[in-house]
Amino acid sequence: KQPGILQIHPPGGYVSGATTTTMGNHRGVRTFGAAAAASSSLTSRELSISDAFDGGNIEHVATATNEDDGNQSVILRIKPDPFSELEKTRHSQYFFFCVTHPPPSPPPPSSTTEEEEEEEEEEEPPPPRKTIQYIIENAKDASYATAWPGTTVFASTDFKTWRRVLSTEYDADSGHLTWRNDDNEDANVSSGGSTYYAYFPPFSHRDHLNLIARCSAADGSRVRSLGQSLDGREIECVTVGYGERVAWVIHRQHPGESMAEFFAEGLLTRLLGLDDGGTIDGVTRKALEMYTFHIVPNMCPDGGVRGHLRTNACGSNLNREWASSEHYTAPTLERSPEVYHVLREMDRTGVDAFCDVHGDEELPVNFIAGAEGCPNWGKRLQALHGAFTASYSRANDDMQQRVSYEPEPPNQGKMNTASNQVAFRFDCLAVTLEMPFKDCITNPDPEYGWSPDRSRKLGASLLDPLVYVHPNLRKDGNFWESMPSEDDYIRPTAKY
Repeated sequence: KQPGILQIHPPGGYVSGATTTTMGNHRGVRTFGAAAAASSSLTSRELSISDAFDGGNIEHVATATNEDDGNQSVILRIKPDPFSELEKTRHSQYFFFCVTHPPPSPPPPSSTTEEEEEEEEEEEPPPPRKTIQYIIENAKDASYATAWPGTTVFASTDFKTWRRVLSTEYDADSGHLTWRNDDNEDANVSSGGSTYYAYFPPFSHRDHLNLIARCSAADGSRVRSLGQSLDGREIECVTVGYGERVAWVIHRQHPGESMAEFFAEGLLTRLLGLDDGGTIDGVTRKALEMYTFHIVPNMCPDGGVRGHLRTNACGSNLNREWASSEHYTAPTLERSPEVYHVLREMDRTGVDAFCDVHGDEELPVNFIAGAEGCPNWGKRLQALHGAFTASYSRANDDMQQRVSYEPEPPNQGKMNTASNQVAFRFDCLAVTLEMPFKDCITNPDPEYGWSPDRSRKLGASLLDPLVYVHPNLRKDGNFWESMPSEDDYIRPTAKY
């Protein structure tokens, strides 16, 4: 309810006197009110909304223009994932779309002299700021609607620099997520051009293929496909290192959590010296001597291309496909070939350390969740988990130990999730690493928040705790009795 903003009412219509452009199915356009005689395609004076590109997700419901001041309200809906047979729901939360602004109107023909035009230009005040309000009207139906408070949408006008829109608000009563165009978008609003909005900056399939190509060209790496997704995309695995211990790191089981693939990019860049002509630092050299790394940058390429939040092409949540449950067989080639192929290769290589990288909608911190609910959780795995998280926090202060998911009760862990299944199957250190969609409250940055660049740096830092815990991964005896107190396991809580 701001001055000059057209208020959108519940079902029953829009404010009287407004021009409303309604988008039915992204192809046709119907206009009402003052625009009743318009054609069935966008005119050059209307803004256009599109998600018809890699990773796009939005439904454009309507655009309403206040005829008094030209301010606009754009009504949107998030498209849900396909129905999940196991979870009996359609997940939604992720969105990513483009706004193309109309070019400015040409000035009318002038009959004044050059001297008169110069005087008019000097006296003419600047045009009023045009405000566009974006409204996601089904935000309340998202999978994690409780996560909207504190969320700030990302915006970019060049597809390179992404800033957070600080006007983002969630109204629990209406269930609407709203924001306004900010100063960074003003130039495009007034002169034409495009603005992209996203829940988190995208890591496109083209970006993915470029990362794989860079890894393939780097000395010391072996890139292979473990199999194909339902849509026929490769599930690539990058293998690097020659150590005795085997470390698996997988990313982006949930495709909308694009920060996970930025994390992978940072990890692989450090391991292979991608930005330094193959030159690596001392810790990286140790890691390559200690481990053979198997790194899957994107577990769910189909979901990423389709703009899904949590599922693959057929609606399977891959992080519930690592073991069968009652009346549900998993993984299978029909529903979850991505997990099927990766788990089969893990059985072949064995696993000594495992990290499953995700993004979390609600908690505004980076954190690590353990395997406390597994039958084999005991002093050994607890000590390894404590040392790993403590070392990670020392290596990168964007990581912390005290806030995480509430640990599962003993022997009640969900064994169809990746970290629990791997921890039990291989009796090894296995963790889920989560990064925030929101700003990171341990090191807040309102303008950029948790970002792709910080995700890359956190990925690069993964090597430090892996080097630190290496001596104890398969060590016999009660090694935890001689570990320093700074490595003690801290039981986390979701309260912050």
